[in-house]
Amino acid sequence: MNSADNKIVPRPPSEGLVHYTHMIYALHALALLTGVFTSSSIAGRFLFGLPSIVAVILNYARRDEVRGSWLETHFEWQIHTFWYALLWACLTLLVSAPLVVIYVGVLLAIAGLGVVGLWVAYRVVRGWLALHAGQAMPRHEPAAAGA
Repeated sequence: MNSADNKIVPRPPSEGLVHYTHMIYALHALALLTGVFTSSSIAGRFLFGLPSIVAVILNYARRDEVRGSWLETHFEWQIHTFWYALLWACLTLLVSAPLVVIYVGVLLAIAGLGVVGLWVAYRVVRGWLALHAGQAMPRHEPAAAGA
């Protein structure tokens, strides 16, 4: 018996869950647009704006319902986008804070949060386009132990 015989075929998601996932991308996009059109940073609005916080809560609330479907990859993509953006924003501020004394920290913080904001915008657009096309997102596979 070869490995192709053991392959699990993912179940198709319901239309309601597809619309739900579109709504989550829309909430993330709204948070990004709020950052673009206000005096806030894109990364700041994405991480601390109500739309994105609600979106992540919605991801966790219905995560079990999408298990085994291609929408599971979108939920993972959205959740990872939020938490990695928070991680990189915190690291940026942690590194730049001591350098504020010599003014380099301000520029470093602005540049770092700008890069985080662009990365988040890329992830939201790429994910939403893939969802619209009915495609799964690539999975982040953990490294094998001892490899």
